Amino acid sequence: MAFGLRGIVNSKKALRRTLSGIKEAVLKSKTVPRGYFAVYVGEDQKKRYEVPVSYLNEPAFQELLGLAEEEYGFEHPMGGLTIPCREDIFIDIISRF
Repeated sequence: MAFGLRGIVNSKKALRRTLSGIKEAVLKSKTVPRGYFAVYVGEDQKKRYEVPVSYLNEPAFQELLGLAEEEYGFEHPMGGLTIPCREDIFIDIISRF
């Protein structure tokens, strides 16, 4: 009987470690480093990018923000800043900064 209980206790510990690892990974994926902000880009499938705050001063990025305002206004159901353009165009624009 003691052998069975020991296995259950060890299994519970392993499960707790696994769940805490998953929780930590989820928290890391939702946090944005200081000096950056998250944007979602894409037409059908939105992909998350973390871009430096300094990009807000770039005229090309300000144009993208203007498009986002026209498309979604200031209240978007996704909750994040979503830029309505193709992912390859977005990457091309930010690679110039």
